[in-house]
This record gives sequence, structure tokens and C-alpha cells, in this order.
Amino acid sequence: MIRTLHRYCIAFTVVLLSACSVTPRQDAMSQTGAATAAGLASWNDTKTKRSIVDFVTLVTTPESKDFIPRADRIAVFDNDGTLWPEQPASVQLVFALQRVKTVAARHPEWKRQEPFRSILKGNLRNVAASGDAGSMRVLAAAHAGLTGDQFAALVHEWFDAASDPRFNRPYADLAYQPMLELLAYLRANGFKTYLVTGGDVEFVRDVAQRMYGIPPEQVIGSTVKYRYGQSNGAVSLTRLAQVDTLVDGSAKPLAIDRVIGRRPVIAFGNADGDAPMLEWTSAGDGPRLAALVHHTDAQREYAYDRAAKSGKLDKGLDEAGAKGWLVVDMKDDWKTVFKPEGATTAAAPATPPAN
Repeated sequence: MIRTLHRYCIAFTVVLLSACSVTPRQDAMSQTGAATAAGLASWNDTKTKRSIVDFVTLVTTPESKDFIPRADRIAVFDNDGTLWPEQPASVQLVFALQRVKTVAARHPEWKRQEPFRSILKGNLRNVAASGDAGSMRVLAAAHAGLTGDQFAALVHEWFDAASDPRFNRPYADLAYQPMLELLAYLRANGFKTYLVTGGDVEFVRDVAQRMYGIPPEQVIGSTVKYRYGQSNGAVSLTRLAQVDTLVDGSAKPLAIDRVIGRRPVIAFGNADGDAPMLEWTSAGDGPRLAALVHHTDAQREYAYDRAAKSGKLDKGLDEAGAKGWLVVDMKDDWKTVFKPEGATTAAAPATPPAN
């Protein structure tokens, strides 16, 4: 009896030790996942949040058949309406309109030319409805003749002083807190995050690092034409009053492929103009996550979709279900919209795990 009991004890010990031999790595992975997911504190515990966490866990777990190597973990994000507000007009357009009024005396012809004639008369509805294409044309014309350094200094100075009239906060403070947390969460799990915007790439680069933790070289956007010149041994690049490339709609996947050279694994947008980027991402092999931020919160931000003049979300909303896209409901999925007042910058990228 004693000998039999002894054998059972040995067998039980072997089983226990065998179990222990495989659980430390699993426990560590579980704890790492829990710790990084806990960073999504501004997300309600909804199906949306769980879908994001489940996807990231799936593709970053080495034992998973859907494991994605670090080099292929590319995540792309639209800017206006996805990472910060775009209503009642995009931040870039507000910047451009103020510049038009500042330099209007140098351009008497603007009194006869649209959209400048309307801008100077205060009729901004059609300009705001023209979206990225319209704001880029205004921005290019209003800043022609500046060097890249001069334009960057002007943008930086403007962001230091300009505030949103509704929220009474600097524009640089109006990043969506849940999206800041998502960016940090993805970087903590080995993803490289890119910003893909229809706005002027130089305008966005000025704030991308401090707002989102995205460095300038990971910002893809629309561009104006430049002139190369030399004078007395000095070399200059001067902005022209012409749009070079507009990164919106079908141009987004083209720009992503040209700049990154890899198909994204994750894509977030908020409007029909982002649909091609989501389609391009979803068409890749293996698991993919494509998502739309749906503006449903008129109290904390804005509510708009199908009838919006800018940031319209109509076709994309209809197709999301059939294409398996995630729809982030701002009102239901987010505990808060903006980062707390007094908070500094975007969360610094956490040290990613070794997987």
C-alpha cells in the first residue's frame, strides 16, 4: 500500500513538474498581454475593445498559427476624424484660412478668385465642404514662396498659440485619448505605426511626434510642389502655389505601397475616403484588422456620417459588415474622447516584448 502510494506521489509530481515546465512562458505572455491591454483605459469593455485585443494577441503570440513577424507588423492610421477632430473644419483648413487673411493684402487678385473671394467674405461653407483637396489648394497658395524651414516654423508657432473655439483648448491637445492609447498599445506589441493623411505632410509632421508619438519619417501625406534654387552659393527649396500629390481615396494605398513597401496588417480610418486603404489592408493574406471610427457623440465631440459635407461616412458604413471591418462607436466604445487637460504628450512607445 505504501509502495503504491509512493508511485502515485511520484507520478503526480512528474505531471505537476511537466505542467510547470510549460506554464512560465505562457504565464509571462498572458501577463504581458494583460499589462499592455490594461493601457487601453479609455476604452469601454465592449466587443470592439475585445476584438482589438484578441487580434493583437493572436498575431503576436509565437505559438499562434497566425503569428506575424515583427517586420511585417505595420499599422496605418488616417488623421482627420481618426486621431483628432475634423469638424466643423479640418485643423489644416483653419490654419490655411487664417493665413489667407494675413497675406490677403499682397494678393489683390484674390478678391476676384474663388475660393479666396468667398474666404475673404466669410463664406466658408463651400470651402469646408471641399475636403482635403480644397484645403490643400488654399494652403499651397497661401504659403507659396516660403522655404520648408520657414513653413515649419510658421506651423509650429501657430500650434503653440491656436485653440479650438468650441473646446477652448489648443488644437495640439485635441488628440483622441483612446487612439493615443491604441497607438501605444500597438507599439508595445511590436507594431510600427504610420500616419496616412490627406493633409499637408509637412503640416502634420510638426505635431505628429509630440501628439501621437509618430516620428516625421512615418507620416505619409499630401504634398505641394517645390522649386530648387541656388543664390550666392546658398541652396533653397521654395514652396510653390501648386499641389503636387493628394493622398486621399485610392491614392492612399498607392502612397503606402510606395513609401512603406509592405501591406499593412492594421488600418484605421473614419470616412469613405479611407475605404481604399482599409480594402488594401484587408486584401492581404492572413489575419487583418480594418476599422472605422464612427462619430456618434454630439455631446463630447460631433455626430456625423452619411450627410456630412466633409468626413462623409456612407458607403464605408454600409460595407463594413460585409467586409468584416470593425466599427468603433465613439459614444459607446470610448469612456472619454480627449486626453485630460494638462497631460503632456502622447505616451512614449513602451519597450516591446521579444516576440
